[in-house]
Amino acid sequence: MRLASHVKTNRLAMVGMIILWVFILGAVFAQLLMPHDPWRHFVPFMSPSVTHVLGTDDVGRDIFSELILGARVSLTVGFMAGLIAVGIGVLVGLLAGFRRGYLDEILMGLTDVVLVIPALPLVILVSVYLGPGIWYTILVIGLVFWPSTARVIRSQVLSVRQSGYVESARALGAGDGWLMRRHVLPNVLPLILAKFVLTVAAAMLMEASLSFLGLGDPMAKSWGMMLHYAFARGGFIREMWWWYVPPGVCISLCILSLTLISFSIEEGSDPRLRRALDR
Repeated sequence: MRLASHVKTNRLAMVGMIILWVFILGAVFAQLLMPHDPWRHFVPFMSPSVTHVLGTDDVGRDIFSELILGARVSLTVGFMAGLIAVGIGVLVGLLAGFRRGYLDEILMGLTDVVLVIPALPLVILVSVYLGPGIWYTILVIGLVFWPSTARVIRSQVLSVRQSGYVESARALGAGDGWLMRRHVLPNVLPLILAKFVLTVAAAMLMEASLSFLGLGDPMAKSWGMMLHYAFARGGFIREMWWWYVPPGVCISLCILSLTLISFSIEEGSDPRLRRALDR
């Protein structure tokens, strides 16, 4: 409750929430907001006008309609990949930090192996092997981004595990499962939320990078794929800023909003950080 009230009263968090909800609502109601069918062909390379707010691309498709539909694809990839990455990271971090012993060594060894491999080259390699597809992209990003969450959760679990109330509950006969549900998870939940929000931002940026390189799903109109087509089909050469600037701005605003929300969650859950910011 204290964390929720802090986020509600934090101005930066509210700005981030407003920006994010604008994009989420736009993605949910994309069919109602799009002025044209994004697959319909008009006159190619049209400049912005009343009929076509952001003009048309090289095959005559309405760019503004593609931009609205792109929010749905980009946000879906970000949130789904974030769920997979944080889910794996939380599970690994909980087991490693609470069980300790050989399980901790094995899980952290696996985490270190994945962590030292550069993320972007690994994602590119796996994406080329699996081929284009939005669900392949989600799976690949989720399976690459979990180690940082696992390490952070493990360190927090180690701290909670050694606290007095956990030791007292264990002495009274509480099992490991009950202790993790009752004491460990509630204490690491703010950290999980903060990591999830940041992972969503990182996943959206990774999807945009893959799509810009031509490794995304060509049938999925994401913001990154719009940038790819603008670069590959003459948008930059013709200086059609209305083709490539809007998706770049949307990606930046989404990542900014998620960063503000994550920082507010961390600030609300860490009294030391709040005191440092108040000085």
